[in-house]
Amino acid sequence: MSKFTKEMVDDYANKLLIGLTEEENKLVLDEFEQIDKQIDLINEIPNIENVTPMTHALDNFVTFLRDDEAKTSDDIDDILANAKDVEGREIQIPKVVD
Repeated sequence: MSKFTKEMVDDYANKLLIGLTEEENKLVLDEFEQIDKQIDLINEIPNIENVTPMTHALDNFVTFLRDDEAKTSDDIDDILANAKDVEGREIQIPKVVD
């Protein structure tokens, strides 16, 4: 497999409309180099091609989904009756950002 080059990273960055500085390009190349090293280590594992792919780390992983049941919601007027400051159907809250 070919290694990533500066030109490849620049080309991908331009296609994604994210211009990279020389320093950022080097950071990306360094990251890809680390990823390549990890992949090379994985590829050195004997008989790795015979391992069955997993979809979850636990063999007995089972998902139970609840049934979709339509429920009525509470009356908006009852909900707003619990609020201090109400304007129309909106609750006034203190300003927290200048």
